[in-house]
This record gives sequence, structure tokens and C-alpha cells, in this order.
Amino acid sequence: MAMTEQIVIGPMLAALGSIVLTLSTRRFRRLQRAVSVAGGLAYAGAVGALAWRVVLGAGPAAYQVGGVDAPFGITLVADELSAFMLVIAGAVGAASIAFSAAYVDPDNQAVFYHPLFHCLLLGVAGSFLTGDLFNLFVWFEVMLMASYVFVAFYGGEQHTAAALRYLVLNVFGGALLLLGVGGLYAVTGTLNMADMARRLAAPAAYGIDVEPVLGLSALLFAAFALKAGLVPFQFWVPGAYRAAPLPVVAMLAGVTKKVGVYAIVRLYFTVLGGLPVQVDVLGVTGDSALALLGPVLLLTGTASIVLGGLGAVVRDTFEETFAYSSIGQVGFIVVPVGVAAMADAEPLRRFAIAAALVYALHHALAKGLLFLATGAVRSATGTNRLADLGGLAGRSPLLGATFFVGSLSLVGIPPLTGFFGKFLVFDAAVRRAAATGAAGAAGVVVALLVGAVLTILYTSRTWTRCFWGARTPPVEDAAVDPAHAAAGAALDREGYVDVIDPVGGVEE
Repeated sequence: MAMTEQIVIGPMLAALGSIVLTLSTRRFRRLQRAVSVAGGLAYAGAVGALAWRVVLGAGPAAYQVGGVDAPFGITLVADELSAFMLVIAGAVGAASIAFSAAYVDPDNQAVFYHPLFHCLLLGVAGSFLTGDLFNLFVWFEVMLMASYVFVAFYGGEQHTAAALRYLVLNVFGGALLLLGVGGLYAVTGTLNMADMARRLAAPAAYGIDVEPVLGLSALLFAAFALKAGLVPFQFWVPGAYRAAPLPVVAMLAGVTKKVGVYAIVRLYFTVLGGLPVQVDVLGVTGDSALALLGPVLLLTGTASIVLGGLGAVVRDTFEETFAYSSIGQVGFIVVPVGVAAMADAEPLRRFAIAAALVYALHHALAKGLLFLATGAVRSATGTNRLADLGGLAGRSPLLGATFFVGSLSLVGIPPLTGFFGKFLVFDAAVRRAAATGAAGAAGVVVALLVGAVLTILYTSRTWTRCFWGARTPPVEDAAVDPAHAAAGAALDREGYVDVIDPVGGVEE
């Protein structure tokens, strides 16, 4: 095995090593925090080295675990798509861990916070790198087990209720995923995604019935859409985002939701893209499984954009506003994927996928920044309610500038990343509408415009209420340290818990 292939497991080894080291140093809190931050940087470094190797070096690389060749062994694969998604995870993960060391109460950090965070990173890396469907299920569960604990982390009544809803929905999604994976194995005779793609490209040669494959893929799609928080599977998002520690919420919004989108792209474009099937359902026609995927993604994506935007406009707290915003923003990611699935020409398909990836990168960075800035606001003022805040920009210009940049990027103001993401998404949708002339394609463009306007409304509403105008008493009395405001340092644990769950609280 070539040495260059060993680099594929670098991010996973970094996460595993960090889990072991943070567990070993849990009695020495400062050392544990330092080790955890170093582990986050090591994870980001391993991701960077892998991306350099794949994108600028020798191209995609594969690692056969235990030296057992595919399709019988466990395969880890890094191509340009998985490397790109890992870069997002590395950037948001390293920043969130560093923020955690300063933001989360030291007592709470000692309760296995850091090992769990690196376990979350391990699950993300495994999901992006795995080369077979069963291990995709396994790494999904690794990622979700850590997130279950984080949603219930503070132990109050609201946190427990949110964690229970989150657990039930995702267990149901995991069951769908496992049923779909088992069914595809029974039909195709393999779990390796590359081998499955090869067999499905010539189903007659392998005695594969096409119809069961399409039905089973629908189960997988439902499971992946649930992980991504797409309408109508978005119910878990607001409660989970309210309950989990904000550095973890930055990961949930910026990274783990993208795992569901990645899995949809990988399944339908890589595995099922070559499946020869004639589609003629409810006016939808085509010669591949992508013909069925496209309308579903366009429908769920536009519904997510509108519902998420409307929900964000009327929320009363930072977390709820940005939780609903995340529902809407994931719609902006999947709409171009739907355009790509329905595209007849290869150039438009590539362009639309690129638009989705650029928007995914933008959303991870902007929403991660806004959630961390939210943590800094709550750290300084002791409240997260928009009505209780005002004049924050004057009280802390650094914090105000940080939040302002994140908001402008979310809106799509040049030259920030949001401008390029939105421009590409609109361009892909307009190209599709121009090519087809269909009313549905024009409706997608209208939904994108509505979503853009709603984004302007809820970001400007949040800014003017909290950062502009006269200072409210919580802002006037805020303990803002200019050197640490953007990092959200020194949160009072009792005040933090009281803000989220004043009834349940956390017992001392």
C-alpha cells in the first residue's frame, strides 16, 4: 500500500488520539483544555494535508482497513467532494473547540465535554470518508451518540425534553437507514459504494431488479433528509439548538447538517447516477434515478427556505432565530442539488453542484460565527432575549463588528462568502428556468427571492434590536472584556442555565 494512502485516515486518527488524551487528562482541567484545543488544531491540520493531497496532489486516495481489498474489506475514500466537506468540518471544529475552552463553564467541561466533542468530529470524518453504506450508518450513529449527550448536556427539563425528541426522531431515521442499507445489500449483493455503482450501471448483468433499488433509496433519502433538517423533517432543529451548548450548536448547524446533504449527493450522484431506469411519474420523466431526486429536492428545499425564513422573522431569542434560519439556509444548499439532478447538460449539473458546495461553505462559516457571537452576547449580558438587549455595538464594538460581518455574509453582501454562494445558487436556478421554461422552475426562483428577503428581515431585525439604539440595563451592566468578547469568555454557569431553563436549572 502506498504511503500516500495512509493520509486518508489522518483526520480520524487525530480525533481518536484527542479522545484518548482528553480522557486521560480529565483530572487536570487546564491541561485537558489545552490538549483538546491542540487536538482540534491537529484535526484541522490532518484535514488540510489530506485536502492538499487530494485536490492539489495525486487525486483521490483510498485506504483499505486491515489490508483487505474492496469490496470485501472496509474502505475509506477521500476524493475532492469528501475533502471539501472535511475542510468545512476542520475549520468549524477547531474554532468551536477553542471557543469551548473559554466559553463553557470549567465544571461542565470536566464532565466529558471534550472527549464527546472529539467523538463528534470522529463521526463526521468517518461519515465523509467511508466507502460503504453500512459504515456510513455506523459513523452516523457515532456522530449522533455524541450529539444526543450534548442536547441533554445541561440536564434541565427543557434540555431533557429536547433530547428525547431528538433521540426518538433520529432513532427512527437510523432504523430507516439500516433498513435501506440492508435492502440494497440484499438486492445488489454488495455494500461497497463503488462496487454498487458498478453493478447498478449494468443491472441486467448482475440480475438486479431496478424497482426495489428505487424504493430502498427512498428510505435512505428520508433518513438523510432527517439528518439535514429538511422540511418536513425539521422538527428536531429548534429544540436541539436551544438546548445544546452554543459551540456544539455551531457544529450542528455548520457541519453535521451538511453530512446529510453530502450523503444524498453521494448516494444519488455516485451510486445511483448510472442506474438505467425510465421514470414517468406525475409528469416527471427521465432515464435515471436523478429524475426522481430533482423534484423532491426542489420541493423540500423551497419549503425549507420559506418555512425557515418565516420562523426566524418572529422568534424572540438569538438561538431560535438562527435555528429557524438554519432550516431555511439548508434549503439554499439543496435547491441547486435538485437543479443538478434535473439538468440535461453536464456543464449545468457541475455548475449547480459547485453552487451547492460554495453555499455550504458560506453557511458553515457565517452561521458558526453568528452562533459563537451569540455565545459572547449571552456571556456578557446574561440574556439571549432580543427584547432585553440594545446598544451592544456601542458597548462592545468588536463584538458588534463580528456579528455585523456574520449577518452581512448571511444576507449575501459582497465581497463576503454569502454573496458568491447566493449568486451561484440564483444563477443555477435561473439557468434551469431559462432552459425549461416551466412554471415550477420559475417558482423555485421566486422562492429563492422570498428566502433572500426574509434573510434580510430577520438579520436586520436582530441587529437593530440588539446592537443599535439605546443601551438596555443588561447591556449597560454587561461584563464585556474587549479582548475576549468575540471568543465569549468567562460565562457564569448559573446565569447561563437560568437563561435557558429558569424552571429546571442545573442542581449544584
